[in-house]
Amino acid sequence: MVQDPILWLAVAFVSMLVLIFIEVPIGIAMAIVGVTGVSFIIGWGPALTLLAVEPASAVNSSELATIPMFLLMGNLATSAGISGDIFRVAQAFMGHRRGGMAMATIVGCAGYGAICGSSAATTAAMTRIALPEMETRRYSGGFAAATIATGGGLGMLIPPSIIMVLYAVLTEQFVLELFAAAIVPGLLSVVLYLLAIWFIAKRNPDGAPPTERAGWAERWQVARQGWRAYVTILLVVVGIYSGVFTVLEAAAVGVFVTGAFWVFSPARSWTELKAVVLEAASLTGMMVTMVIGASSMGYLLTLTNAPLQIVDAVENMGLSPLMVMLLLLAMYIVLGMIFDSIAALVLTMPFVFPLVVSLGYDPVWWGIINVMIIEIALVTPPIGMNVFIVQALAPHLKLGEIFRALGPFIVANLTWLALMIAFPQIALWLPGVIAAGH
Repeated sequence: MVQDPILWLAVAFVSMLVLIFIEVPIGIAMAIVGVTGVSFIIGWGPALTLLAVEPASAVNSSELATIPMFLLMGNLATSAGISGDIFRVAQAFMGHRRGGMAMATIVGCAGYGAICGSSAATTAAMTRIALPEMETRRYSGGFAAATIATGGGLGMLIPPSIIMVLYAVLTEQFVLELFAAAIVPGLLSVVLYLLAIWFIAKRNPDGAPPTERAGWAERWQVARQGWRAYVTILLVVVGIYSGVFTVLEAAAVGVFVTGAFWVFSPARSWTELKAVVLEAASLTGMMVTMVIGASSMGYLLTLTNAPLQIVDAVENMGLSPLMVMLLLLAMYIVLGMIFDSIAALVLTMPFVFPLVVSLGYDPVWWGIINVMIIEIALVTPPIGMNVFIVQALAPHLKLGEIFRALGPFIVANLTWLALMIAFPQIALWLPGVIAAGH
């Protein structure tokens, strides 16, 4: 019997951070700590079985199998030029407004997020596509970059989302329910970002000039040219929510369709295809390793009874559930400034999730909140990962310039967060409707 579960948790977490500091991959660090800790409690024999049981469980997970599919679908879409199609369609209809190209960038990020599922990939793709267009039309560099860094976060919020798949696996929730819960919050986020751009353009009109208004004939011509994006999104999204496809089948269909578009793309390159496949395989391996490590760590915490001890300690502090929630959100913002989004989620889930559920919060609602708070951290100084991605691809821009332009977008994010906490049905309404329909 473990005498001091909280001490075990502290030692395990510090040990894990030390391993990460000496550049041991996060998933492997968690597995080492988990297996070693279990060995001290019940012996090396049962502990080492985790190294067989957890990888086998991960490999057999149909939810985790969607990750390489969505990654490959997003990479093929970028290589085939579909992400550029989405931006050009949005720009044709919105570019003539003051700040319109920035608004088109946000819409483009949302559309590409519906294909890609990754924040980093969305940010990188839109930096290459939208930033040169905005700078050519004399947009403020900091404003343009801040728009892309913020919009890139929609890649993890707009379903299908890779990080939501991970959350579903780690917390044993239904992926489809999480995807449905993210739709309305995702659209709300887009609206709030558009309002932030309107506010910025109103205050600094010279930094967000309108472009020449396209005629309706030109608009519809550009809209027709974006047909590949419509087909991909409709097949995946409508296929999932209509019940025609499972999430895994929809991901496979998405890979097939984007792969076909890539084959007929004049810009295709077999060298690039090899890089696309290797990147998807590498990221998949990293994520599966993290899940295996998190499962091992979770088994250790279950043996020590640490999650229940944390719940009891929080209850004894007399804090209201809302105050505990605010403290957790603050913790995630700090972690998101240090670790990438997936690492922040995986590192904390074994002890945060039991606490959230014990406070009476809906696990699906918390999944959407969890994703969004990590998205906020991705643009929060001093270490906003999305900001660094943009700046790495556009080194002529200074980090301080981008961070200063982020103010209205951070206000938009905090407004979203306040609305979600005050009105949980924003996320829970659509899953309820879909469940009632079935």
